[in-house]
Amino acid sequence: MPAVGLGTFGSDRFTAEQISDAVLGAISVGYRHIDCASVYENEKEIGEALKIAMKNGIKREDLWINSKVWNDMHGDGDVLISVAKTLKDLKLDYLDLYLIHWPFPNYHAPGCSVDSRSENAHPYIHEEFMKTWRQMERLVDMGLVRNIGTSNMTKAKFELLLKDARIKPAVNEMEQHPHFQQQELFDFCIKNNIQPIGFCPIGSPTRPDRDKTENDTVDIEDPVILAAAKRLGVHPAVVCIKWAVQRGQVPIPFSVKRNEYLSNIKCVTENPLTDEEMEAISKIDKNCRLIKGQVFLWKDNQSWEDLWDLEGIIAK
Repeated sequence: MPAVGLGTFGSDRFTAEQISDAVLGAISVGYRHIDCASVYENEKEIGEALKIAMKNGIKREDLWINSKVWNDMHGDGDVLISVAKTLKDLKLDYLDLYLIHWPFPNYHAPGCSVDSRSENAHPYIHEEFMKTWRQMERLVDMGLVRNIGTSNMTKAKFELLLKDARIKPAVNEMEQHPHFQQQELFDFCIKNNIQPIGFCPIGSPTRPDRDKTENDTVDIEDPVILAAAKRLGVHPAVVCIKWAVQRGQVPIPFSVKRNEYLSNIKCVTENPLTDEEMEAISKIDKNCRLIKGQVFLWKDNQSWEDLWDLEGIIAK
């Protein structure tokens, strides 16, 4: 899996066409890892970009394409239906990696408010999750996907999955940036040969407004990040990408601007952060989760923290 990927979640700020153009542009400057998801509602357009790239000489085997099954497709037989649509939309015969987007089947309409609750929402039930995971395993057996993994998991849920899985998760995609490092979960993944993929690697300044809260901190304004950026003569976002790769996670920054996605991939090939800078960044973790997932809660009076098993206990 390439060390840096291009995210394709455009929230409500970018059109599918803008994102597909960015995918084609990113591939032209060297990206080979594209992170997709059915819920982003742009896979058909991205598929057109991939088709053009391969027509222009990019080999399929040189690309690494991720996608994810959405929460409303966890039922019996639904995972196969979901991956079949993704493959058709992306114009591919197989995926390099397929993820369970969230460990909950709790559906919400795109663009809904953070207070929205599905009447059918319920807490994590391991037996249900394993039924979905068994379908993921069958996709590997069928040759439709090469690897399977998870997203937005917790250590408590992982301990159950690793005990029961026939095919272990190859990766976990999770929020990771200097102000939210998730060191314990990161270390757990590395120990269990699960590669961390980090979304929001620069703190997601273009995330939807509904996901922003007054207590959120801004990574690219942190004095430690700014000092490293000044030494290198780069934008602070570049420091966040360098930190992620040097730490051992695979960041998937999103941008539709050529100068930005070019600098995001170029930066990991030159002028690394010093050991002292890496150490300094490790100390600025503010435990600031930006993507809290409130819409996946199953009770009106719950806190978003119930989704994340902060005490090591899965909420009921």
